Amino acid sequence: MKIVGLSGSIVGSKTRTAMNYTLASITEKYPNAKVTLIDLADYDVQFSDGRSYLEYEGDTGFVTQAIMEADAIIIGTPIFQASIPATLKNIFDLLPVNAFRDKIVSMLVTAGSPKHYLIVEQHLKPILAYMKAQIVQTYVFIEEKNFLRKEIVNDDVLFRIERLVEDTVVLTETYKKIRESKEAEYNF
Repeated sequence: MKIVGLSGSIVGSKTRTAMNYTLASITEKYPNAKVTLIDLADYDVQFSDGRSYLEYEGDTGFVTQAIMEADAIIIGTPIFQASIPATLKNIFDLLPVNAFRDKIVSMLVTAGSPKHYLIVEQHLKPILAYMKAQIVQTYVFIEEKNFLRKEIVNDDVLFRIERLVEDTVVLTETYKKIRESKEAEYNF
């Protein structure tokens, strides 16, 4: 199972901190999973110009190819100005409309205020649904007050991250079995 953790911002540390916790949990509990962290702060990703993702090279080609090859994607994003960052939206724009077909996608969100709690429902989930994702319905929302010195200090948040990991892996395994069973009916 290939899992990509996508940290969707080029600024700040809270989303990356939460993604580190999340991917460490996957590695510990599911050692056979191949886990890749893509922190957009570490890559020089071009703006989408309408080309196929296969035509991009360098960091852009690597990032889009890794996402397309994943069985599951955990998207970590901060909320800025009641929206996802442009860097994350650009990743979606680089990919084809059916990029997430047959992929499980879960979300982890950091924000400075509880006022941003529904941004995932109103902004991110519709994009993922449009791109054909199998969405893990519950997500982890982490407020600024839950961090201290690049550490998560709220046990409830840590519990919710563990549950997100479990839900993502279980749904990925289950969906794969369903797809294989369905394909077997057609002798593919």
